[in-house]
Amino acid sequence: MPFLLCEIMFENLTNKFEEIFSSLKKAPSLSEKDVDEGLRGIRQALLEADVALPVAKKLIENIRPKAIGQEIVRSTSPGQMIVKIVYDELVSFLGDKESQLNFNNIPPISIMLVGLQGSGKTTTTAKLAKHIEVNNKKKILMVSLDIYRPAAQEQLKILGEQNSIITLPIIEGQLPIDICKRALNAAKLNGADVILYDTAGRTQIDLQMMNEIKQIQSTINPTEVLLVADSLTGQVATDVASQFKKTVDISGIILTRADGDGRGGAAVSMKYVTEVPIKFLGIGEKVDNFEIFHPERIANRILGMGDIVSLVEKASKDIDQETLKKTEENLKKGKFSMQDYLEQLKQMKKMGGIEGVMSFLPGVSKIKSQMDKAGVDEKIITQNEAIILSMTKKERDDPKIINGSRRKRIANGSGTDVATINKLLKQFRLMSDMMKKMSKGDLKGMSDKGIPPELFNQLK
Repeated sequence: MPFLLCEIMFENLTNKFEEIFSSLKKAPSLSEKDVDEGLRGIRQALLEADVALPVAKKLIENIRPKAIGQEIVRSTSPGQMIVKIVYDELVSFLGDKESQLNFNNIPPISIMLVGLQGSGKTTTTAKLAKHIEVNNKKKILMVSLDIYRPAAQEQLKILGEQNSIITLPIIEGQLPIDICKRALNAAKLNGADVILYDTAGRTQIDLQMMNEIKQIQSTINPTEVLLVADSLTGQVATDVASQFKKTVDISGIILTRADGDGRGGAAVSMKYVTEVPIKFLGIGEKVDNFEIFHPERIANRILGMGDIVSLVEKASKDIDQETLKKTEENLKKGKFSMQDYLEQLKQMKKMGGIEGVMSFLPGVSKIKSQMDKAGVDEKIITQNEAIILSMTKKERDDPKIINGSRRKRIANGSGTDVATINKLLKQFRLMSDMMKKMSKGDLKGMSDKGIPPELFNQLK
């Protein structure tokens, strides 16, 4: 589930940070000893997350003088001030702001993807193609230059066919440089705006691979050379990036398999070590499991502060705009109907279920703990959909009118029982209250305490 990224990628780091900050926030004042103890915990958490040692040391060195400064001593909330300092430093190390792709050239624009074999480069080529097509409205031509790995060219062709992306026809025995020249001509003939070149990888960096990449780079003159690195390899990914940068003019990094990385060390280390921005994250197997790397949002996720902006953006892409507008208007008026709830349930399915949505909210570790304790079953979404669809329009608009006889009818129509209908109605009331608070920006209680326990009890 791609939407569990914030929960999975930085799970260990987030849990440690929330534990450290919890004690700091409670203290009415902080001594230098208190700060140093907290920083030791942060340093240990970073190292356990497979953050490169020089990066962890430098981060602490930057934080300490600010954390023991006069602004902390004078602050009415010293714990919150330290969180803010750590957040600012994390954002700086992650890259300050998202890095955009460079399309500043005469079409067709060439973008080159490089990396070791097994990093997910071919799949990433298709993901990037779809992303550019959808978000930048450009016509894409995908080209495989991997003439060494069996069926590598065929793999890209299949991905193109599955996702309606044009790929350069395969000519057996043609060398990479000749393929590049043919691709440039084909792109001009087909009116392609961007050519994505999937280069060949090796199990390790060697002279042959680097020489070939240099030749390709000289031939196509790309605006971007993107290194595809496996986040699961942690510090190894950082080392690989450093080695590539020594011989190739890398402009950006794409971290793959971020959905399976519980530590997040590569993401924290990459920008600082290589001085090359992380531009995208691969967060699943599907072609749309791909997202822009936003340093400030990632910092929020790491510190357990939630990522409401990303949640809203993702939802707005999937939700029908008319439906979204109507729901927003209802929430502004303090209204939240069963029909609104039904739309929310449909989106939850697309966004990784209940857990996926909740993982973007503040206090993620507390929320996860609550969900685990409550034994939340994701099947509840499908069941609740069936129940709401068994209601009349009048009942969806005003659930208060659902009396005993109506409950029996709805139960029969949805294949459930009256007790389940009662549970949904109670759950709806709790959800309605929570959504109204969220619409007003009232997230304070959720940040400290998580989701109301009674709601989780209703989700069993």
